[in-house]
Amino acid sequence: MTHPTTFDLVVLGAGSGGYACALRAAQLGLTVALIEKDKVGGTCLHMGCIPTKALLHAAEVADSARDAASFGVNTSLEGIDMAGVNRYKDGVVSRLYKGLTGLVTGRGISIIQGAGTLVNATTVAVGDELITGKNVVIATGSYSRSLPGLEVDGVKVITSEQALALDHVPASVVILGGGVIGCEFASVWKSFGAAVTIVEALPRLVPGEDEASSKVLERACRRRKIAFKNGVRFGSVSATGEGVDVLLSSGETLSAELLLVAVGRWPATDGAGLSEAGVELDRGYVVTDERLRTSLEGVYAVGDIVPGLQLAHRGFAHGLFVAEEIAGLNPAPVLDVAIPKVTYCDPELASVGLTEAAAREQYGDAIETVTYDLGGNGKSQILKTMGFVKLVRVTQGPVVGIHMVGARVGELIGEAQVIYNWEGHPEEVAAMIHAHPTQNEALGEAHLALAGKPLHAHS
Repeated sequence: MTHPTTFDLVVLGAGSGGYACALRAAQLGLTVALIEKDKVGGTCLHMGCIPTKALLHAAEVADSARDAASFGVNTSLEGIDMAGVNRYKDGVVSRLYKGLTGLVTGRGISIIQGAGTLVNATTVAVGDELITGKNVVIATGSYSRSLPGLEVDGVKVITSEQALALDHVPASVVILGGGVIGCEFASVWKSFGAAVTIVEALPRLVPGEDEASSKVLERACRRRKIAFKNGVRFGSVSATGEGVDVLLSSGETLSAELLLVAVGRWPATDGAGLSEAGVELDRGYVVTDERLRTSLEGVYAVGDIVPGLQLAHRGFAHGLFVAEEIAGLNPAPVLDVAIPKVTYCDPELASVGLTEAAAREQYGDAIETVTYDLGGNGKSQILKTMGFVKLVRVTQGPVVGIHMVGARVGELIGEAQVIYNWEGHPEEVAAMIHAHPTQNEALGEAHLALAGKPLHAHS
């Protein structure tokens, strides 16, 4: 065994939360060891956010070619070259990975390759080497989960990781799970020409979003001929010569080439020595307080292993918070309700703050809502998109929820987040000038309407 190597901070896992923590800590003058068994960037960069959004953009290009005649452009879609799509996708990932690796090494952070195991509050073992730190941050991320009795074979029954590596467009797919991952892959494959059916156990698609957003998405799915079955559970799956037969709790059997299991992600804490070292776990998740401290003094946890939203930018924010906390800067805690969410299907969904239902639960009848239809927005008409901006406010008070559906609305969530986090009142936002013609105007118009002076909105 080699002699221990000591740092101010040891970070176990180099995904969004881990590398953000390492970079900020180094920026603050701390010595940092970043332990990673695979590649810096984690799931988001290599098997999640970035490659899926590259596929979604390729799907958007395919739809643009297919629908170009409606814009007066004569073109046609000859087909999907998955080898070319994958080269484009992998090229994006490769460039970002190269840049991130250079950034981390350029900050003087020691990258230690290998699987780390927590030994105690100050020590992580990597093979025969002991890495010690005044503080330890656990950032081991998550992996695609399955259901009891549902075996993922990686060929006919796959997760998102295998879906990203497909070398062809499947003829037909059943997607188990109508959340973010399921809806995004449904959108991609439909644009590429596959027959798609989503099976969701809860009563509506994207059940974590406002009900109004779910309804618009479901209408869009019907228009795009994406089949979906809500309130139905998975029963069993059996392989056939052509693919799989999926038996549902309703007694119906769906046949397809592939079954995509998109029922969420599970914390990657097994084998990391956490409970053995004294870190309290709950069903695999690390138990923390609001300052992300674990039950073991000096040990923190960030990202997907902390119960709550499993989003790369949440992990990123966690990482920055913990670095500043350790450095003594006393940062404000990261609250899930204040974190923006985007589902990058067609149409996109974006939200921040409370749903209408959650707002009514918290404030009773003392809330007001307004829904501004994108039909009144010039840029949305140019893009031939439909949807809305929905605002939820406390009566005579701030806006506590913003929900949007439509092409590119994910790009509007930045302003929405500022409004929510700064407890903006509709009258204050209505006074701001939004450039014309932009979809950004829709946010302004919605606040004008809620402030009692609608402009391009029908009463």
